[in-house]
Amino acid sequence: MITVRLATMMFLQFFVWGAWYVSVTGFLKAHEMEAVTGAVYTLGPIAAIVAPFFLGIIADRFFATERVLAVLHVLGGIVLCLAPGMAQKFVLPEMPEDASIFHAVVIHDHDAYKQPMVLMLLLHMLFYMPTLALTTSLAFHNLENQEKEFPIVRVLGTIGWIVGNIAVSFLPGKDTSAGQFYLAGGAAVLLGLYSLTLPHTPPPLRGKTPSLGQILGTDSFRLFRSFPYTVFIIASFLICIPLAGYYSFARMFVDEAGALVNGSATFTMSFGQMSEVIFMVLMPVFFARLGVKWMLAVGMGAWALRYGLFMMGADDRVFWMILIGVMLHGICYDFFFVTGMIYVDKKAPEEIRNQAQGFLVLVTQGLGLGLGAKLFAAHVLAHTHDGQKDWAEIWKFPALFALGVMIAFLLLFWDRVEKQATEEEVAEADQLVRETAP
Repeated sequence: MITVRLATMMFLQFFVWGAWYVSVTGFLKAHEMEAVTGAVYTLGPIAAIVAPFFLGIIADRFFATERVLAVLHVLGGIVLCLAPGMAQKFVLPEMPEDASIFHAVVIHDHDAYKQPMVLMLLLHMLFYMPTLALTTSLAFHNLENQEKEFPIVRVLGTIGWIVGNIAVSFLPGKDTSAGQFYLAGGAAVLLGLYSLTLPHTPPPLRGKTPSLGQILGTDSFRLFRSFPYTVFIIASFLICIPLAGYYSFARMFVDEAGALVNGSATFTMSFGQMSEVIFMVLMPVFFARLGVKWMLAVGMGAWALRYGLFMMGADDRVFWMILIGVMLHGICYDFFFVTGMIYVDKKAPEEIRNQAQGFLVLVTQGLGLGLGAKLFAAHVLAHTHDGQKDWAEIWKFPALFALGVMIAFLLLFWDRVEKQATEEEVAEADQLVRETAP
């Protein structure tokens, strides 16, 4: 049955990512490499920026999708298995007290990118990121009723991520184990071999030469003539700056705060994806009642609330505050990212819709999260004294930043493109945003 085959593909696709991306901070800490955390969490955004060029110039024009998937996953899996063997202690020099933001973000941790393990993880992500769009396009090409069948296929991806998180917690050494990379790398090689058994899917743009404007997505820039759209794009970029701190440091915070389930911080973090599944199912109901503006605002507000809970629960290690903060991920992620995709879909004319979606991914998953990872790493360093992180202070600033973006958005954004989203539109937006989301 084709649905089962594609669901298996999607399960493995996100198992690969979930089995190391959250738990890697435990390994870095155990090997005295915490100083490269900021660099590691910019690798995904860097690869997300590069992936569209690879897809537009090569993968979509010359090679069958299942064969490209096979090669990328096998190579990426091998590289990931090699990565932990290149771990070496790394300590950043003290940042000057009068250091500028430019120095903190661009210059201070540049040596972290020279670390062999970081370079291997970058190579892995360059192999991995294009496969997110490729698995989606392969699924759509081979499903007869995409609207009804794709959500079933795609939800196995979220389950794969959750299972990857949980599997790490059962390894000897749990989050600190090098086994997480072998687990994820082995799954990637398995998926590469499995890809060769998938239905033949010819390149969608064979014989066509996309223009530079199509590859770069610059044709969609005309949407900036709309003030509400401009506000939306700027707010999306800004909100992703504090968002990056969750992806790069929340697991470390959960670990140090002792908010562990089954003795594992990564297991605790998996509750965020569990809530994501629930809110994804409920999204059409909320959308019908709230509309675009308030869905986006609630998503932004949830990020501020999450960081506020982390801040209040940090000093006394209040387990329920931290766990609720993690479980807010369903609202944080679905209400903001998926709703944003729906808004762009309604705002953009059909001929530039794909470009507009790609540009939004570039702005959020690429530029916003990339800059955010750099800024947050510098922020954490500035609030670390004698090896101890002041987590309450660390989470205070992103909470206030997210709250400020939400208020500005509520004051400035208004658009009549707020008709009710159907379940099919929500599912389509979900698959679009997850092509590059962690």
